[in-house]
Amino acid sequence: MSRRSGSADLPLHGGRVPHWLGQRMTRLGAVMSEAIVHEYGRDELLRRLAHPFWFQSFGAVMGMDWHSSGITTSVIGALKRGLAPLSGELGIHVCGGRGRHSRATPEELVAVGQRVGLDGTALATTSRLVAKVDSAAVQDGFDLYLHAFIVSDDGRWVVIQQGMNGERGQARRYHWLSEDLTSFVDSPHAAIEGPGQGNIVNLVDRRAQASRSAQVELLQVLGADGIAREFGKMERDRFAPAGSSSESAVANTPPQLELLPHLMLPDHHDVRASDIVTRRLHGNLAAAEACGPRDFTELLKVPGVGARTVRALALVAEVLHGAPCRFTDPARFSLAHGGKDRHPFPVPTRVYDHTINVLKTAVNNAKLGREEQLAAIRRLDEQARRLERHARGPDVESLIAEEQRRSHDYGGRSVFGWEPAPHEVQSEGDDLAGIRAWREC
Repeated sequence: MSRRSGSADLPLHGGRVPHWLGQRMTRLGAVMSEAIVHEYGRDELLRRLAHPFWFQSFGAVMGMDWHSSGITTSVIGALKRGLAPLSGELGIHVCGGRGRHSRATPEELVAVGQRVGLDGTALATTSRLVAKVDSAAVQDGFDLYLHAFIVSDDGRWVVIQQGMNGERGQARRYHWLSEDLTSFVDSPHAAIEGPGQGNIVNLVDRRAQASRSAQVELLQVLGADGIAREFGKMERDRFAPAGSSSESAVANTPPQLELLPHLMLPDHHDVRASDIVTRRLHGNLAAAEACGPRDFTELLKVPGVGARTVRALALVAEVLHGAPCRFTDPARFSLAHGGKDRHPFPVPTRVYDHTINVLKTAVNNAKLGREEQLAAIRRLDEQARRLERHARGPDVESLIAEEQRRSHDYGGRSVFGWEPAPHEVQSEGDDLAGIRAWREC
């Protein structure tokens, strides 16, 4: 059976990703994918993309709004752009996307099959079937508008779909993973993210097999007209006086399946202390302070790497190496590179660029057999987990306030433009502060 990963509520948000952020997301998403494939293999990258908690944290560390449904569209778009030039090397192909791009998925899969020797027609059929299951067999009030199909050279794949309920202002994301998938109609999802909508018709739940069989039998015995007549009779009985309709036997309910983790993402846009597991954050900060001087000055030797970049890298390192249980608070990862709407703070573009350069240098050297730099990044994650039980640090509000205060020095930018310098600082002071911040980040 396929592995279910959990679910989450995602508020809908409008707007588009600005070009300056989209470019950076493309570069960071690509190099992080390269690092995961290098360290753990292609199958592990697919497994992570099929994990809703990891996927949300991945988008947050890339500078997208940490809780919004827009993470799905922007991350898929960034991976499609960033991995296309690397598809021959990594053996990973991203097809589909939002709107018209989703409808082009079958043709893209056929083209991929022709290039790498897969049965593209079979993959296209799978794509259509997956979309049909989530749009017709799972009737939960969400209309699909995004379909992404990510396939490897050996035919393994992950599908990420998203639907919206405009009236409620909410979205639901569906994750599929081909690994161990034995049936498209018997609990096939790797995960489903989204809010509960009261009574949901889910005909692909394992417990619905009797219902599926009965529906097929009814269609064969009664035909479509007969089913319509029976439905009308049921409706009349439902509104008849109590006791006038015959009582039906109560069927035994199958055992409840194991409850899945459910990520509840709130409607508020700002990052609050309640959205973050503070001990993990303090572990990240302590690891950056403890490992930074040794590993990143002596080992990485990448120009411009300072304390602020190391702090961002500590969060990136956890996305690269962390266990699934550590992604229940995706808001924490937004503290690496902020968010496009200034929540929790404007995107520190200088820090972001340093992060990309450090990772790119580490991955390129690893391809040549020099693993020290990737190992240094891995140690950040290991150190954070060791230190978080005892580490102490600033509260979330103070950390965000300090980042906002220094945003101009870090090249802070959002959809509202560049962050201005604090009014109380004179021009000469601005220049000195900028120089100091550039060295620190």
